[in-house]
Amino acid sequence: MRIVLATNNANKVQELKTMLKECSSVSGVSCISDTGLAFVPQETGGTFEANAMQKAVETAEFLAKNGYDKAMIVADDSGLEIDALGGEPGVDSALYMGRETPYTIRNARIIELLADVPDEKRTARFVCVIACIMPCGEKHMFRGKIEGIIAREQRGENGFGYDPIFLVPEYGKVMAELSGEEKNAISHRGRALGQMVEMLDAQDTPLDTFDYELAKRADNDTATETIAFDEIIDDLGIGCDELQG
Repeated sequence: MRIVLATNNANKVQELKTMLKECSSVSGVSCISDTGLAFVPQETGGTFEANAMQKAVETAEFLAKNGYDKAMIVADDSGLEIDALGGEPGVDSALYMGRETPYTIRNARIIELLADVPDEKRTARFVCVIACIMPCGEKHMFRGKIEGIIAREQRGENGFGYDPIFLVPEYGKVMAELSGEEKNAISHRGRALGQMVEMLDAQDTPLDTFDYELAKRADNDTATETIAFDEIIDDLGIGCDELQG
């Protein structure tokens, strides 16, 4: 199964590729830009679920119009919910203080807003909803989350976004201090993706191969062939890279 991610976010692409490399049902992962096409799906749904499915549907429709309709489309919407801020930034996490504002500035602002909030009330969670559309049009949705608290300072060099201020109590570290393996094992995105992988691995039919009736009719003769999905993708020129570690 080839997967096209409905994002051009390099951090998300790398994280998802790493998480999917052990999935036996997945043979390759790419993002929209790998097709050579320029497209940015919208997210105006107002909830993580609505945004994730909107991005998946819009990307699937766009790629289908351009000849790429045989891949599985995967989209996610995620964000940070801070209880002391009424759930903000929430579904608007990517737009908080402006899309182009560096996360170091956003994180500093959040720390400032919570300066007088005691530790027991600094509770927060990362939420991720993954929506996927199978080549047959079937839709699925998976939700993952991780609870934590907002740290009083930015720490760590790993991760991205709000990772430097999200403290995971079990580890005594912020997300940005965890190794990639540790983060992927417990993160909101890892948990949602894990559910998707379970669904893929439980499929009864191998996902690499699809049957196509070829309308080769000469007089009254009809021929039916089974074509490897990888060969079709190569013929279409979708440009999906093999998974890298």
